[in-house]
Amino acid sequence: GLSSVKKEINEIVKLVRYYSELGENVQDKFSSHIIFLGNPGTGKTTVARIFGEIYSALGILPKGHLVEIDRQGLVASYVGQTAQKTKEIVDKAIGGTLFIDEAYTLSKKGDSSDFGQEAIDILLKRMEDDRGKFICIAAGYTDEMKAFIESNPGLKSRFTKVIEFEDYTPDEMISIVKILLNSKKMKIAEIAMEPLRKYFMELYRGRDKHFGNARVVRNVIDAALKNHLLR
Repeated sequence: GLSSVKKEINEIVKLVRYYSELGENVQDKFSSHIIFLGNPGTGKTTVARIFGEIYSALGILPKGHLVEIDRQGLVASYVGQTAQKTKEIVDKAIGGTLFIDEAYTLSKKGDSSDFGQEAIDILLKRMEDDRGKFICIAAGYTDEMKAFIESNPGLKSRFTKVIEFEDYTPDEMISIVKILLNSKKMKIAEIAMEPLRKYFMELYRGRDKHFGNARVVRNVIDAALKNHLLR
């Protein structure tokens, strides 16, 4: 899966090669902050880690580290603390990637006492002031993230790249089953493959924004392995 992600990375690699041949500084060319859109279990966090490593390997970022955070890690319950927390987190991410999971939770509509907006304001300022020194990736469910970005012109102007993580198809979920089992030096019997495929097809047909994708696969395999051991 992840065809849009792979396409994006291949294009970045080609562009870096091109700029390198021209002798230009690649750090100046890839300073866009990124939005990851997709349902749970589509690999947003995993890909964020890989992105950081790729950006480092290509010379876009001096370090390949990832600072992973959510609302709780940025927003405090007292006046003044949120700004300090947010600044410290961004400082840690300098040279690498800042990954904000479920970023839309920073904005609570109609709640004037919420400090989430303060965190957003600090983030926006640092994203501009330290442009090129770190990459910020904000991730979350598609509809919520689109509403979050639309709600603030500053966010829209900073996050100029959007990558959509498609749901895994039943065939891709079967591939993930094989990969997971292979990592445990096991394989699934052909007789068990057909009911599993039917189960994934049923889930896929009735999916909504809470469709678990690879998480569903992992849970099914964990349950199957437990039953296998008990038997």
